[in-house]
Amino acid sequence: MAVHDILVVDDSRTELMYLRDLLARHGFSVRTAESADEAYRQMGEALPDLILLDVVMPGQNGFQLTRHLSRHPQYGKVPVFLCTSKSQETDRVWGLRQGARDYITKPVNADLLLAKIAAVDQSGASL
Repeated sequence: MAVHDILVVDDSRTELMYLRDLLARHGFSVRTAESADEAYRQMGEALPDLILLDVVMPGQNGFQLTRHLSRHPQYGKVPVFLCTSKSQETDRVWGLRQGARDYITKPVNADLLLAKIAAVDQSGASL
């Protein structure tokens, strides 16, 4: 299934605006959330095709949210890309073990992000 609707979860408004604008310019419908709680509320209204998720956030962090989503019967099929400034290999491995489909470090390389989203489209993963 093609990726059209993306939920970006980050406590930085600057990062939210950057990613929202980047993705919208490339034809994606983008919703944003500033916390895990807000992301849950939005997912209850409509499932996105993909989630871009920061790791370092107040309250529930991105690793915890990824783990919860990957094990949830309804949300578990939605691919999660962790998008974070945590650039250690151990962080990347931990994020993938929590159920993330991919791990992208900030500052986000737009071409790389778009290529990774296209790869989800091509994988034929049903959501």
